[in-house]
Amino acid sequence: MITIGQLARYAGVSTKTIRVYHDKGLLPEPDRDASGYRRYGANDAIDLIKIRTLAEAGVPLARIRDLRSAPDEQFQQALRELDDDLTVRIRGLRTTQGRLRRLAAGHLTPLPAEVGAHLEHLFDWGFTRRWVDLQRDLWILVFATHPDNAITLFRDQAETLADPALRQIYLDYDHAHYLDAGDPRIDHLARRIVQATRERYGPDVSAVLDSSSEIPDLIQGTVNASSPAWRRLDALIRAQLGL
Repeated sequence: MITIGQLARYAGVSTKTIRVYHDKGLLPEPDRDASGYRRYGANDAIDLIKIRTLAEAGVPLARIRDLRSAPDEQFQQALRELDDDLTVRIRGLRTTQGRLRRLAAGHLTPLPAEVGAHLEHLFDWGFTRRWVDLQRDLWILVFATHPDNAITLFRDQAETLADPALRQIYLDYDHAHYLDAGDPRIDHLARRIVQATRERYGPDVSAVLDSSSEIPDLIQGTVNASSPAWRRLDALIRAQLGL
């Protein structure tokens, strides 16, 4: 027979934890001996190790208490389900670890090769370094937060820029960065963008854009923060489209 301190050392927990398990009804509390000490046996140590293992797996104490009194078949099924949950959590932790290592190396999220080639091609079309750097940061953000939808959104934009008329609108958008927010050229550009948007998505633009994901808003919010002119341009566009 061993003391509570010895039991705690064997099981790798604190004596306070053992007392909590007693209070919660997970581990039976033995009677005291003639000297006034509680003495524990091998079965207590085995039970405590089982409880500790389940607790470390993230199982709530109330659930552990139920499992301890469950039939063996039900207990084994619960263990299999916990194992499956741990597998999913481990996979998620490994993904997070990979992101941390890429961040430490200066690469938050590697962009697909076609995105990198597209960004380099923007210079050939006359876009500024500021615009290309902004686009790169935005695509890194989008691919990191919405990996399932990012490539579809990127290809949609790449297709838009392949049209010379639409590309010119983006170029004018880029070069409007330093304009005064009240410059009349902002109003003219907003009308051109609204017209092009309606031609691309049809008359019911608001229904199309409202049903899309939050990615466009994520991008636009970042763009707006970098320029008062761009912020006013976005406000005009939204007002005219009824967004």
